[in-house]
Amino acid sequence: MQGTAQSRRTAAGAGLLLLVLASAVAYGQTAQTPADGIKLFEENVRPVLEANCYMCHSDPKRAENGFLLTTRAGLLRGGERGPAISTSEPALSLLLHAIGYDDEQLQMPPSGRLAEADREVIRQWVLLGAPFGGDEDELTEVAPAEDAFEITDADREWWSVRPLGRPDVPGVADTAWPLNAVDNFLLAKIEAAGLEPPPAADRRTLIRRASYDLTGLPPTLEEVEAFELDDRPDAWERLIDRLLASPHYGERWGRHWLDLVRYAETDGYERDRKKPSAWRYRDWVIDALNADMPYDEFLTHQLAGDELDNPTAASVIATGYLRLGIWDDEPTDTELAQYDDLDSVLDTTSRVMLGMSIGCARCHNHRGDPIPQTDYYRMLSFFRGIAPYKVGGGNEPTPENYTDWIPDDLGTADAGGPPVEGPPANLIEVLRVKEIGPEAPPTNVLIRGNPHAPAERVEPGFPLILGNADPGLLERAPDSPTTGRRLALARWIADDGNLRTSRVMANRLWQYHFGRGLSPTPNDLGRFGEPATHPELLDWLATEFTKRDWSLKSMHRLLMTSRAYQMSSRPSEGALEVDPGNEMFSRFNMRRLAAEEIRDSVLAATGRINLELGGPSVYPPMPAEVLATASRPDAAWGEATAEQASRRSIYIHVKRSLLHPLLESLDMADTDSTCPVRFTTTQPTQALMMLNGDFMSEQARALAERIDGTDRTVEDRVTEALETVLARRARPVEVARGVGLIEELQREEFFEAEAAFASYSLLLLNLNEFAYLD
Repeated sequence: MQGTAQSRRTAAGAGLLLLVLASAVAYGQTAQTPADGIKLFEENVRPVLEANCYMCHSDPKRAENGFLLTTRAGLLRGGERGPAISTSEPALSLLLHAIGYDDEQLQMPPSGRLAEADREVIRQWVLLGAPFGGDEDELTEVAPAEDAFEITDADREWWSVRPLGRPDVPGVADTAWPLNAVDNFLLAKIEAAGLEPPPAADRRTLIRRASYDLTGLPPTLEEVEAFELDDRPDAWERLIDRLLASPHYGERWGRHWLDLVRYAETDGYERDRKKPSAWRYRDWVIDALNADMPYDEFLTHQLAGDELDNPTAASVIATGYLRLGIWDDEPTDTELAQYDDLDSVLDTTSRVMLGMSIGCARCHNHRGDPIPQTDYYRMLSFFRGIAPYKVGGGNEPTPENYTDWIPDDLGTADAGGPPVEGPPANLIEVLRVKEIGPEAPPTNVLIRGNPHAPAERVEPGFPLILGNADPGLLERAPDSPTTGRRLALARWIADDGNLRTSRVMANRLWQYHFGRGLSPTPNDLGRFGEPATHPELLDWLATEFTKRDWSLKSMHRLLMTSRAYQMSSRPSEGALEVDPGNEMFSRFNMRRLAAEEIRDSVLAATGRINLELGGPSVYPPMPAEVLATASRPDAAWGEATAEQASRRSIYIHVKRSLLHPLLESLDMADTDSTCPVRFTTTQPTQALMMLNGDFMSEQARALAERIDGTDRTVEDRVTEALETVLARRARPVEVARGVGLIEELQREEFFEAEAAFASYSLLLLNLNEFAYLD
């Protein structure tokens, strides 16, 4: 131990020993000084332990239950039942309990109870602080016993930490099939399994696939037919470029990123307070993706945008990423709550950017991956300078630590100077990271993750398995508002040579385009996750990503112009038997639209969708039954005009305790922790919401109004409704069924004409063809 921590422990140890000496006098003991305690150990206690206990508890390699009696640290660390001695209440020490035979389940030594005189000298020694006569006598706590940590050759051979090289593109028998290298990697495995890939999907399927993948919106009938008739050889590439240039691209891919960073606009817990201006971070993500900000910069701005040489308003807003966690505003233990928030930041960062479950090492060495507990705290140290969201007691957070008013032109040529008090016209409120100054508090390994049980001190550092590079921290000026640590971390994560960063994002790109990652566990590329089915393809994509200057749009073009992306979802002969889980990607994966895609598609079909970009979040009507679940129903939700309520789903206010019921029923992302994969469930509540919910009923009536019935036959209206919702020409048999249903509702259920057509409209909005993507 060093510095102030050393002094504190020495003082604590001395105070403890004086307290124990006083206790010893009270018990009528003869030993009354530290020297007496050491003498007692050497002359009386050690011989008893050697004769009765050391045969099981002296060899570190074979000690029963990992418990060592040969050192004070061993006593403090204890075994499976915890510390053998208590420094705060020595008389209640587990060691005395065991030798006293007070518990049938814990009697030591098991061969027979010690003589009363032997038990008494051990008791006296423990009450004196159990001194051994060495430097360890000042220790009051020790980290729990762990298996010896060592990074093995097998650890270094794990697929996701091997040096990132560029694999050779494999040869294939059908040389005419591949359109780019991606196809070679897939086809090589498909051919090796004795299969053939399916034919290409038809053009309507392809434009729907591309439109939803890149914008989250359906193509119109006119757009579908234009693409079907476009006979130019580069029609597909032109379509992709048009969709990538759409401002709605950022909304779709921004939603993926917001899932990962557990985006929400409130703190959670009982009061679930608003995070001021959290929506600016959401808009920053959308704008950055639309601008094709290089991914390395995208990460750097979120981790340390305020520490860049010339921070802008946008880069400061980006650090709102670090303030998205759930916050307990009235914790019973404020220091623990602060560490919980830092743990959330570190765990999210490591999983999202590195595909590592470092959070599993908060309390002990990682049980699967070669990540010691010290690595966790070395990484946590990069965030230790962050001003805590709450200081002191009460039930209020500390907003001055995470909000600010900054010029909207900060860092630009038009900047009007430093921030000033109050909200003049050119100042905007932002949710952002702030630090306590140029020097961070010390970081200690915490025993079992408990901030009140600090062990050894650590300095900022990277996981050993990823190279343990020098963070390159520089001394900061005394007036610096930050430590510079987060920028050092960001630059290491965003470096071309990082073993994980490009692999992780390449895997996510594949996942979002093909329905499943090459590794199906995109937040964990370690041993608790699933290995990549095509590790060579993943490494090739990772190196291609950095080669293309971390451009996401360039990678979209690469993946979508492959033959693999254009395959049909219908399996070729034998594929279901040989590749039932489609692990070889021998066909395209069909999927149900995501929750937001379904709601947005409904609004698009009814003509009500408001495609306005950005700005404060909106509050679509919330059913009274849902509001009744809040502690204060009248104040639980905001209001919106009909036009605002029809905005895209990404702009709906995200309140952790009151989520949009339709989106929640359709498997929207969890907002409390990072969501790498949305699972698709099928539940009765989904059918209830889609058939009986207020939103769907209203939209069905809106579709009926859109398909005007003035001077038109029922057949004409049914035809137009089918073509509007499904973006294809209606078939006569479908029209006949629709007309028949409407007439039946009027004849047998006594529906008015418009009510019957609205019911038919509701049916169309529930069709599998509408809600699923081939």
